[in-house]
Amino acid sequence: MSIARLRSHWGFTRTPFTKDLAPSMLHRYNGHQEAVARISWCVDEAAIGVITGEVGAGKTVAVRAALAELDSSRHTVIYLGNPAIGARGLYYTIVNRLGGVPRFYKASLIPQAADALAAEVTERGRKVVLVVDEAHLLAADQLEELRLLTNADMDSTSPFALVLVGQPTLRQRLRLGAFAALDQRVALRYAIPPMTAADTGDYIAHHLKLAGRSDTLFSDDAVARIHKAARGLPRAVNNLAVQALIAAYANGAAIVDDKAARAAVTEVTAE
Repeated sequence: MSIARLRSHWGFTRTPFTKDLAPSMLHRYNGHQEAVARISWCVDEAAIGVITGEVGAGKTVAVRAALAELDSSRHTVIYLGNPAIGARGLYYTIVNRLGGVPRFYKASLIPQAADALAAEVTERGRKVVLVVDEAHLLAADQLEELRLLTNADMDSTSPFALVLVGQPTLRQRLRLGAFAALDQRVALRYAIPPMTAADTGDYIAHHLKLAGRSDTLFSDDAVARIHKAARGLPRAVNNLAVQALIAAYANGAAIVDDKAARAAVTEVTAE
C-alpha cells in the first residue's frame, strides 16, 4: 500500500497523522496547552521545570510549540536531545551553541560554559533556554553538573531556564536523596495527561482537516476503539488511525468504521 494511493483514495491533500507539522498546526488539547503554558512560565522566570509523560504523550511536541512562541531575538535555545553525550558533552554543547570553541579539558570547559552563559545574558541581553529531552536517561554526574550550572550565582539569579523533559521515572529519580539539592530547585513540575475520549475525537478530526477532509470520516465507535487501544496517547492514536485508514480502504468502505478500527488494533498490537 503506497501512501500516494491512500491519499488519492481518501482525497487527502497531505498525509495525515504525521510528525512533520509546523507548531502552529499542532492540535492543542488541554494537557498540551497546560504543558506549553508551564514551559513558557519556566522560560520567563529563568526557572527549572520538569515535564514528564508516558512514551508518546506529546512531550517533545509541547516543547516545540512552546519554543516556537519565543522571540528569537531575545532568546537563545540550546536543545539537547541525546543525554548519552556525558557530562563533558553537556558543557561542550553549551559552549558550541553559544558560539565558542570548546576547550579540550573538562576542568577548563566548565568555567568556559559558565562564562558563556553569563555573557549571553549580560552582554547580549538574551535569555538562554536549555532543554534536555529524554532527561530520564541522564547520568547522576550530568544531573549534578546541571545543578551546579544553575547555581552559578549562589541562588541570587539563574543564568538560564532549564527544562528537563522525560518519562515518569525522571520525577522518581529526582526524589532520590542523591539529587535532593537539584530537586529542591525545581520550580515547576507537570505530568502531561493522556487525552480524554473527547480530546481523541477532536485530535483525529483536526488532523483529517489538515489533510483536506473536514467531513466525518471516522465513525464514533471507531474513534472510541482507537482511543481505548491508544490509552489517549497521541503517538499511538496516530499509528492506529493510519492503520484504520488502510484497513477501511482495503475493505472498500466509504468511512473508517469499527471494523477497520478493530483491524487496526489487531495489526498494531499483534506480536
